[in-house]
Amino acid sequence: MAIRSFHGPFRAMQGDTLSIRPAGVEPGQLAAYATLLSQVFGAEAKFTPEAIAWRYRDNPAGQVVGADAWDGDRLAAHYVACPTVALIDGAPVKGLLSLNTATHPDYQGRGLFTKLANAAYEQGAAAGYKFVVGVANANSTPGFLKKLAFQDVGQLHAGVLTRAPRQFANRPVQYQGAWSGELLRWRLANPAGAYRLGRQGSLVGIWTKTHMPFIQCAAFLPGEVEAEVRGGPPMAFSLYLGLDPRWPLGEQGFVPVPDKLRPSPLNLIWRPLGGGPAQLRRDATAFNFLDFDPY
Repeated sequence: MAIRSFHGPFRAMQGDTLSIRPAGVEPGQLAAYATLLSQVFGAEAKFTPEAIAWRYRDNPAGQVVGADAWDGDRLAAHYVACPTVALIDGAPVKGLLSLNTATHPDYQGRGLFTKLANAAYEQGAAAGYKFVVGVANANSTPGFLKKLAFQDVGQLHAGVLTRAPRQFANRPVQYQGAWSGELLRWRLANPAGAYRLGRQGSLVGIWTKTHMPFIQCAAFLPGEVEAEVRGGPPMAFSLYLGLDPRWPLGEQGFVPVPDKLRPSPLNLIWRPLGGGPAQLRRDATAFNFLDFDPY
């Protein structure tokens, strides 16, 4: 079988029939991604072709950056990072959110994830992205740290708020999402999600359903964000996944989810691509469910 070669990180794998190609947003690619992700992780709303197109193609911050391993017309493995914008020490910086990775069972054990991730990061750095941020579970964290040179920023808080915050303290924040009106409208148009917004004092609260009955996941943004309020806080407890130095969890009646009830602890990971901070400080990072992809 002929092997297709690519310049830079996108080249045929030596001694193998697989070829490494840039990820893209053509209809055939999106359909192949949806099929592989559903095969590996099970049928979920976030892996439909419509949801993949929303995330990979329609993001105002830019189209997906990633790499695929193909065996002829068969997708063997896939890794992507999605463009994002963060405020780092108050200045907007373009970066990437490490997102979907999947390897078909027939091709596991070949080190494809590491090859594809490195190819994606080379592509991202060349395109001017300054960092990669992500959330990894206990199983995947060691691979990101040892093979891909990520920093383990620390474990995200996970627990129930019995009261929602109403304001942010005036504390310095090294990293936070830069949610412009355009980016926030896109994020809330997720075809796999359903969201409600409400004013919480000087903040805007955003809630969405979780897999648990009577529990909605919550995020809180500064009140000046361009957001169309849709009702108000739900009549339910709020699940909080994230970090934020600007409000003390103890004052919100925060009840941590016991470790034995968590599917896996979630760790914030960070890698500069040139121009971003060498490391993030956990106690100066604001990060919530909107900034990654649980809901």
